[in-house]
Amino acid sequence: MNAAILVRNQVNMTDRGTQSILFAPGFGCDQSMWRYVAPAFEDTYRVVRFDYVGAGQTDRYDYDPQRYADLDGYALDVLDICRTLDLQGAVFVGHSVGAMIGLLASIREPERFSRLILLGPSPCYRNDPPSYAGGFELEDLEGLIELMERNFTGWVDFLAPAVMQNPERPELTEELRTSFCSMEPDIARRFARATFLADNRSDLPKVTVPSLILQCSGDVIAPLEVGQYVHRHLPGSTLELMEATGHCPHLSHPEETIRRIREYLAAAGGPPPEDGR
Repeated sequence: MNAAILVRNQVNMTDRGTQSILFAPGFGCDQSMWRYVAPAFEDTYRVVRFDYVGAGQTDRYDYDPQRYADLDGYALDVLDICRTLDLQGAVFVGHSVGAMIGLLASIREPERFSRLILLGPSPCYRNDPPSYAGGFELEDLEGLIELMERNFTGWVDFLAPAVMQNPERPELTEELRTSFCSMEPDIARRFARATFLADNRSDLPKVTVPSLILQCSGDVIAPLEVGQYVHRHLPGSTLELMEATGHCPHLSHPEETIRRIREYLAAAGGPPPEDGR
């Protein structure tokens, strides 16, 4: 076991169950964002949580600007963790860009994964008419990144409520804001470029691992049209429209998130929904 990898990505895991389930955070977030969902699977799965280099409690000295210039570098980190833990046939649960990172990892080494659970995935945030509506014009995305460079706090104040929605629960927006602010601005900017300027549409047909797409209502970051596009182009995928609103159902609607993941895995031959409650 390569302990350095586990330290680099601050890997935490439980020792129950024979099948592993990995939880990957979204942009600007760390593994604590899964605290309402991951424990529900600890009785039936070996739960693995981790952070991207540059987030959470990871060491900045492990951050390589060249490696993490695009999402492939983060996918390699996921595979490093899988190899270190000798994972085969694991369930991968990824939020937002974490979903796309998992897709890329599964293309490289599909035997590592049995199912992909994708919360609010987007292969491309940029509109590309007439065939694709990603939700944003290119100049809007470039302006967002320029705002990060000019006024990082202002960027956080703009993005956090847009991502979270659920204005009646301001504590959720504040938690996301705090998480964004915990990243060093230069690392956050590079991760933002790798995330929001990526175009992984051509990668979708290459995925061979069956997947569940969880699409939230009123998600301005990954709108319904994007979820439908991913479903059409991702072989073996199932699309479910959630009652949850916003882009972070694992925080705003953890009970529904848990239920839908359990039901999907049970139908796929995993532990039944009533297990691990």
